[in-house]
Amino acid sequence: MTDDSNPPILDHALSEPSAFTAEKLMDDVRRSRKVPNGTVPLICILEFDGDLTDWLVREGIAERFEPWACFHTSMFTMNLEGVACGIIPRTIGGPYAVLIAEQLQASGVSLIVGLTSAGRVAPDLPVPCLVVATSAIRDEGTSYHYIPPSTEVACPSPIVPILEHELKATGWPVRAGRVWTTDAPYRETKVQLMNWASEGVLAVEMQAASLFAFGIARQVPVACVAMVSNAIDHTGDQFDTGSQEDGLSIVRGILRAVRSHLANSQDQLTNEFKPS
Repeated sequence: MTDDSNPPILDHALSEPSAFTAEKLMDDVRRSRKVPNGTVPLICILEFDGDLTDWLVREGIAERFEPWACFHTSMFTMNLEGVACGIIPRTIGGPYAVLIAEQLQASGVSLIVGLTSAGRVAPDLPVPCLVVATSAIRDEGTSYHYIPPSTEVACPSPIVPILEHELKATGWPVRAGRVWTTDAPYRETKVQLMNWASEGVLAVEMQAASLFAFGIARQVPVACVAMVSNAIDHTGDQFDTGSQEDGLSIVRGILRAVRSHLANSQDQLTNEFKPS
């Protein structure tokens, strides 16, 4: 008989190794689809909506990366702001984003940035705007398979303030702060929105908590940038994420932040091992 007082999602065997791995899946994809070998870019953006990636491909800014061994997605690559980057479209929701993140980590990717859509929670937040997530409320399921239960999980990468700084150059309003991650966007209630607003939460989205927990457990730097485009009390156009050129400007801002972050990391590494 099952114990309803101890649901499985709160009692996951976190210390046990995975029985099914991303490496095994990708080996099978490479064999069955005859995927060529190739080196995946060290930086990858998970693009929630997909329209921006479609436009980048049409404009010749990004091109398909054939060696990406995945049953579920296509990767495209581009070089902007001096950074070689992969981008994978339509990574909707925490479970899917983390499924792809596992495969990226298995491929040697060293930094994953989620670029997601979000709804406003904080009443004073402008719509549209950008939110760089510093932490996420864990109102989803995936994170509980990676780290012990808690209300909130912090972004495991020090890139957050750099992202905030570089994204301001896009001309979009930018805020850094807490987000609320949910698996059920059609089950958000006004009571929840009011409660989380009173707790200082800025926006609601679908992947930050999952990605942050994955990053902590797998020791992979991850970050999340949310494009806040709608709100139940917003009187203007809903789901306004600007033009595709705006999207390109945001991607450029992300990659400038990545470039600066990598330079800082290298400087710290050089200083750490500098002979005395």
